[in-house]
Amino acid sequence: MIRYPEAQELLIAPGRSEKNYWKDLLRYRELFYILSWRDIKVRYKQTVIGAAWSVIRPVLTTLIFTILFSRVAGLQYHGRAKYPLMVFVGMLPWQFFSNALSDGGNALVGNANLISKVYFPRIIIPASSIITSLVDFAISFVLMIIMMIFYRFVPDIKILLLPLFIVIVILLAFGTSLYIASLNVKYRDFRFIVPFIVQFGLYVTPVGISSELIPQKWRLLYSLNPMVGVIDGFRWCILGDPMYWPGFFASITGILFFLWLGIWYFRKTERSFADNI
Repeated sequence: MIRYPEAQELLIAPGRSEKNYWKDLLRYRELFYILSWRDIKVRYKQTVIGAAWSVIRPVLTTLIFTILFSRVAGLQYHGRAKYPLMVFVGMLPWQFFSNALSDGGNALVGNANLISKVYFPRIIIPASSIITSLVDFAISFVLMIIMMIFYRFVPDIKILLLPLFIVIVILLAFGTSLYIASLNVKYRDFRFIVPFIVQFGLYVTPVGISSELIPQKWRLLYSLNPMVGVIDGFRWCILGDPMYWPGFFASITGILFFLWLGIWYFRKTERSFADNI
């Protein structure tokens, strides 16, 4: 005797989707896994060297910054590590953030057909795009370990706190991606603005230099850039560089603000995505 599973009753009522929105995230977790895995497979599909781009980009950027700032400009770094390793450690969180911002900011427009046909919490789409950036981050992290072995650099016990700073940069990337993705649905000009923001941000964050080169009277103002505290935190954990704590807490404040702004604006405009996209 064949027993069929009991049919589930789907109740559609005014305001019910708003009430159960966050519960739906758990119900649609399989969709999150599917979208994440799809983005990972598609990212380097039909490329000549595939995932090697995750290595080539940070290595070339590190090489250029080392030559530009250390050799040409003669900027000094007084930490225990070599200058290229200092740059690469700063490149780790920046590469993750810039990739997540670019991919997450265009995620809704890139999935227009899915959004206009099926109901699901739209926040899943930009969230799944961050997983792809985490894969690139993991590949670059392995390369950093190889560099540490090459330079015979041994981190101290503070490296155990690194997962905390990884979570912090994920929250920043998530919040800003939600905000940019929402704006990009209504104002398509943002697909041209985001690459400019990423390129400009690379030079106003301490990726190629140490934050200690910033004059003391400007350190707190400089730390209003949330990525300053994140990069300084990575170098504090991995390289043992000193941490400017007032600036770090200023960066944390900015990160929490962008996280709140992204979630708030995304939820505010989510109903209109299917119409505007």
